[in-house]
Amino acid sequence: MDLGLDDRTALVTGGAGRLGSEDARHLAAEGAEVAVLDVDTDGAERVVEEIEEDGGDAMAVTCDLTDREDVRETVGEVREATGGVDILVNNAGFVDAVSRVGDFDDELWDRDVELNLTGAYNITKEIFPEMRERGWGRVITMASIAGTHGSFGQLSYSTTKSGLVGFGKTLALEGATDGVTSNVLAPSIVVKELAEMDPETLEQFQPSFERVRQATPMEELGREDDVAPMVCYLASEQARYVTGQVIGITGGADLLST
Repeated sequence: MDLGLDDRTALVTGGAGRLGSEDARHLAAEGAEVAVLDVDTDGAERVVEEIEEDGGDAMAVTCDLTDREDVRETVGEVREATGGVDILVNNAGFVDAVSRVGDFDDELWDRDVELNLTGAYNITKEIFPEMRERGWGRVITMASIAGTHGSFGQLSYSTTKSGLVGFGKTLALEGATDGVTSNVLAPSIVVKELAEMDPETLEQFQPSFERVRQATPMEELGREDDVAPMVCYLASEQARYVTGQVIGITGGADLLST
């Protein structure tokens, strides 16, 4: 199926990371020109090199999503280089803060809210109005099963990912009559290198992930390339009637906690 992305420009935030880079590679493989945005310049450039080696079209973009002036300038540069962003993948975020609420580090809370939630707001605010003006656009926001169901010890992550659900649904309402869709993905754990471990090795390396694997009906962890094809579909013309949805990519893990 031709997804019709040949004439589209996609911007992926956190594009140097595991999931963001996979999204970027898949979008480029479908024909989109991809702006790989990250604070990690070297990492973004490596992803661009991989895309170009495979025949795709991409550019590395350095930007701090928590700095609104930097975001405005960066979006302007991408606009000048490409003509405008058609597809925005809000992927950037921290996931490393773990603690109970009484012991939670205030600085980590502020950091996670600033990037995970406000960072998505900052860049979407610069891009979304232009999508509406052009009459076509796709916003795909990466939440998490932690945002729809909670996650013990991941207070800031769960809270910000839950906020992104409301964020994405509200954008869907704003863009509905202007050809702009907004959807939210809520994956479970996606860690390709760990998903490929046998249960005994995973138990030794990361016991909490082995418990998640056992609690997942499909009895395996997810991989980044389980998520990226859905990003491409939601970015396509074929998904024009899909908006405001929260789509779980979980191996069925959410079925046992609803």
